[in-house]
Amino acid sequence: MTAGDSNKEPIIQVKNISKQYNIGMDRTYKTFAESFTNLLKSPIKSLKSIGYQHDTFWALKDINFNVNRGEVVGIIGRNGAGKSTLLKILSRITSPTEGEIHLKGRVGSLLEVGTGFHPELTGRENIYFNGAILGMKKKEIDNKFDEIVKFSGVEKFLDTPVKRYSSGMQVRLAFSVAANLDPEILIVDEVLAVGDAAFQKKCLGKMGEVAESGRTVLFVSHNMGAIRKLCSRTILLKDGNVIKNSETDETINYYLKSSEEVTDSIIKLPRENSNPLGSGLYLKILNSCQEPQTIFKIGENWYIDFSFRIFKEISHVIAGVGIITIDSIPIASYHSKPQDLSPGIYHVKFHFNIPLTANALQFVVGLTTYEKNFYYHQNIGFIEISDISINEQPFRTRGTGLLLTEQIATIEKLSECNNFF
Repeated sequence: MTAGDSNKEPIIQVKNISKQYNIGMDRTYKTFAESFTNLLKSPIKSLKSIGYQHDTFWALKDINFNVNRGEVVGIIGRNGAGKSTLLKILSRITSPTEGEIHLKGRVGSLLEVGTGFHPELTGRENIYFNGAILGMKKKEIDNKFDEIVKFSGVEKFLDTPVKRYSSGMQVRLAFSVAANLDPEILIVDEVLAVGDAAFQKKCLGKMGEVAESGRTVLFVSHNMGAIRKLCSRTILLKDGNVIKNSETDETINYYLKSSEEVTDSIIKLPRENSNPLGSGLYLKILNSCQEPQTIFKIGENWYIDFSFRIFKEISHVIAGVGIITIDSIPIASYHSKPQDLSPGIYHVKFHFNIPLTANALQFVVGLTTYEKNFYYHQNIGFIEISDISINEQPFRTRGTGLLLTEQIATIEKLSECNNFF
């Protein structure tokens, strides 16, 4: 076989992969003594529980695709589509229920904050620990060490246990380790959204370098601009199935133009575990009648209702939401007036009445104070502005700058038992 032929041979082969999970399962840990005591106290109940059939859920079903050496492939889909499960199988964190995968070469993966790190070890020790897992010799890691540290920007905390790192610091170090230890296959999940905008841009640039060097990249993201920029081919997942596997533009256009695929009108926000002050809960997209909707006509009024939880008393809280295009061009930013908040659940509603060009749009939401930004989520959902205006005369704008608005919204407290839906 010639060198040219070997480059065409798939470096990743996924054959009939399925993953099943049990749901409704009692995960309470019991010692042998406790189990034996329960059997003596309630023998019939205990024996029935042994044969109890739990409900099952297929996170993935009959997934098939190949990835060639040097190819950059995007994976997109709504929350719960099976993207993270697929990457965990490819990273050998979990095993498939059915099917098989074939990987050729070392795999570097960044899936969740702290994945692959031992919390009691320092940043320095974890770099060598991860290198050893990849099968690298100490001398090889030594040659890459300074580059890893410089890229991560955690020099001052290199000899501090990783458990004391913020989530942002953990992500910076984890990505730097995964990308700089020369894996043949680099797998990156949406975890990059935890980092700040400057670091996200830096990571995307690094993934571009990895791809140009001939290595293989699998990239999961809700940022369609990043997917378009990096990936030559993109796979769309829905309900654990491959819906589309084609050139990136074709897959993204299919994803955004399908009314079912644009977004949920009620989006549950991922929890920022390292944030002691506050956390987002839900984002609701509403039409002028306060009804859930994701497709709007040019000129039509619509609302975003952002709910969040505050963990302790904090002054000058500001809630904000921004709109960006799928190519990450900022369009508008709305924010609330600063308010002093006590612990509880709150929401703020933003009214959008600016004329927007027909396009698919993404959202950025966040909570901040005068002192610092303490909650931030980017690219959490999509809406589509259609070509047909209300008065049949489409109004189009071409501006690409950020439109900052007045402090128009007021934060209101919700009852703990409030039904977000």
